[in-house]
Amino acid sequence: MIRLRGGAANGGVRYPDQMSSWLASALADLVMLVHFGFVLFVGAGALFVLRWRRVAWAHIPCAVYGTAIEFFGWTCPLTPLEQGLRVTAGEGGYSGGFTEHYVGGLLYPSNWSAVHIYLGIGVVLVNVALYSWILARNRRS
Repeated sequence: MIRLRGGAANGGVRYPDQMSSWLASALADLVMLVHFGFVLFVGAGALFVLRWRRVAWAHIPCAVYGTAIEFFGWTCPLTPLEQGLRVTAGEGGYSGGFTEHYVGGLLYPSNWSAVHIYLGIGVVLVNVALYSWILARNRRS
């Protein structure tokens, strides 16, 4: 029988006791890469729409959700999943959100709460500009 461990300490995520540390570490890295890909898709996914119009059906909801996370300070479900896997692997988790941990220290000032608003505005502006350009281009052709 597989017993589960975890709970409140790692965001409520529970993992089997028999999960090896290398597997948990590899899964945490995979979650981090998927998370990073999602963040890139939210910010620049409209560029894919230039080539494949149907991508808009996936991109627009992702962009709305990603923007809401920044505006309202929500936590993406991938963040506690990655943190829990890191703790299970014995690596120790991190505090804060994904962007704050991986990107924040490099690019953003200490006033992180204001940066969330600017990130949200930036995502909206970039995507509105790209979609406006796409619509204008489609009207001409």
